[in-house]
Amino acid sequence: MMTRPKIVIMGAGLGGAVAAFELRHTLRDKADVTVVSDTETFSFVPSNPWVAVRWRKPGQVQVHLPPVFARHGIGFSAAGAKRLHPAENRVELGDGSSLDYDYLVIATGPELAFDEIEGLGPDGHTVSICQTNHASAAADAFDRFVEKPGPVVIGAVQGASCYGPAYEFAMIVDAELRRRRIRDRVPITFVTAEPYIGHLGLDGVGDTKSLLEGKLRGRDVKWITNARVSSVEKGLMHVEEVAADGSVSARHDLPFEFAMMLPAFRGIAALRGIDGLVNPRGFVTVDSRQRNAAFPNIFALGVCIAIPPSGPTPVPVGVPKTGFMIESMVTAVARNIGQLIDGVEPTNEASWNAVCLADFGDGGVAFVAQPQIPPRNVNWSASGRWVHLAKVLFERYFIRKVRRGSPEPFYERMVLHMLGIEKIKRAAPRPVGPDRG
Repeated sequence: MMTRPKIVIMGAGLGGAVAAFELRHTLRDKADVTVVSDTETFSFVPSNPWVAVRWRKPGQVQVHLPPVFARHGIGFSAAGAKRLHPAENRVELGDGSSLDYDYLVIATGPELAFDEIEGLGPDGHTVSICQTNHASAAADAFDRFVEKPGPVVIGAVQGASCYGPAYEFAMIVDAELRRRRIRDRVPITFVTAEPYIGHLGLDGVGDTKSLLEGKLRGRDVKWITNARVSSVEKGLMHVEEVAADGSVSARHDLPFEFAMMLPAFRGIAALRGIDGLVNPRGFVTVDSRQRNAAFPNIFALGVCIAIPPSGPTPVPVGVPKTGFMIESMVTAVARNIGQLIDGVEPTNEASWNAVCLADFGDGGVAFVAQPQIPPRNVNWSASGRWVHLAKVLFERYFIRKVRRGSPEPFYERMVLHMLGIEKIKRAAPRPVGPDRG
């Protein structure tokens, strides 16, 4: 009997967990699938802003993964990846052991680069909502803050590539403070590296500029764009406002009693510095089929991949990798590895379509970008109270999907088909020549 190929997945977040389920579903018994993570817990990261104001408890947005993977015949290790050795087709684990692979899927997410700005992050003077344990600690800080309210600073620093959660958290904090009847005692400033409000790392989607400016203005939230955070000390954030020519046009010393700033991302230590695999920031380089050129048995998806910015900006602005965009990468990777196992060159390209729901506590903004990176075939955004309800329903749906280990239930396929949203790019239509009779 021939040995089945071994597929190892690094990471068990939104991309890695769903990739494991989809590979098992796609390949059935054609391959062995093993997941490596540094935690046994899946966390639904989009709910972290709610955790940080105690609208959710951590356990409500988390799933214990070992029994789920076991039910589906997926191997699992929570030892974490210490170092990848791609020339040897081997992942060195944190406990000293190793896993060999025939195909590797990198879905690690990022390392959070708090250390690049003095005083930033949970070990400094600002809270974080990037991880659920961070958001839980932020909730403790928020509890202390509401006993002694004062200025709030929320936003995203230079080089960040995830802006939606910053807008969400600013609006959710505003909504919670109004609920507590202390909003009048709390000036809020939104600080972002984006060149304008609503850029989102995507040069805007639909009318996000006007929509988000209107939301901030309507909630009395001041903002600073083209912002570069130079350092943070206790109760004071030092921010430089950068002009189009790169010069500093203004300096701001912002006092705060509570602050949350999203950091820049970089690739994890296990990958950084591997020639041919990653760029200088440690992000994995891939082609249109999510495949690395130097190591063609390695695929990558999600936040860990390298995507160039949508255009030049005075302050570095990264490109977000949204949930549906990541799921489209998952589908492409699963199908492409299946083709390789069947002896066929991979042909599937992820659509990179984006569907995003940004909750503001009592409303929100939704957008659809097809594809996420401009120019686009669809470029739409809207706002309303319905977005909050849609986000709540999506949270329940996705957590249930992970608990069941289902890559794409039939009703998800049906809804996406009805909306004309696809995970895999269609082949380009043939050009039609003139009718020559």
